[in-house]
Amino acid sequence: MKGCCGSKEKQRADYELVKLERATQVCPMCEEYAQRQKSKPVAVVCCEGACLRGEVARQAANLLCHSLAPEKTVRICLGGAFTKDTGQRGLVRDASRLIALEGCFINCSSRMMGGVIDGLTPEVIIADQLYEFDRALFGIDEMTPEEIQKHARAVAEKIAASL
Repeated sequence: MKGCCGSKEKQRADYELVKLERATQVCPMCEEYAQRQKSKPVAVVCCEGACLRGEVARQAANLLCHSLAPEKTVRICLGGAFTKDTGQRGLVRDASRLIALEGCFINCSSRMMGGVIDGLTPEVIIADQLYEFDRALFGIDEMTPEEIQKHARAVAEKIAASL
C-alpha cells in the first residue's frame, strides 16, 4: 500500500490507523494541573465509556484519585493525553506506576494510550471483575445511582489497598 509520502507501508491486521487532527491549542489550566501533579508516583488512566461498566470505572478512578489516595495518585484526562503530547500525556509517560482502570475486557484506555506512547506497559485492572452484578445489564440507567456508587467505592478501595 502506498503511504502519504510515497513509501510502502505494511498494514497489520491487528492495528487500526486513526487520522486525528492535531491540536492547535493548549489549555493552560490543564497544563498547570499536570505541573502540580507530576510528583505523584501513580497515574490513573481510566475507561470513559458511557455504559454501566465504564461509569463504575470512571467513578472509581475519581474516588481513588480525589478521595482515597490523593497524595499518591493523579487522575489523567484520557482525551487530553490521547489527543495531544502535552502535560497529561507526560504524566502518563513519566509515572513510576501507571494504572489503567478499564470498565471491561475491551481495555480502551490502555489501548488508546499504547497507540501514542511506544512501549507503554500499564497495570491493567478490569473493574467489572472486582464487583458482583447482573452481567446482562449494560446502560447506566439499568442500575440505581446508589448501586453504581457502591460498586465504584468497592473497586476504588481494592485498588487503594494495593498502593
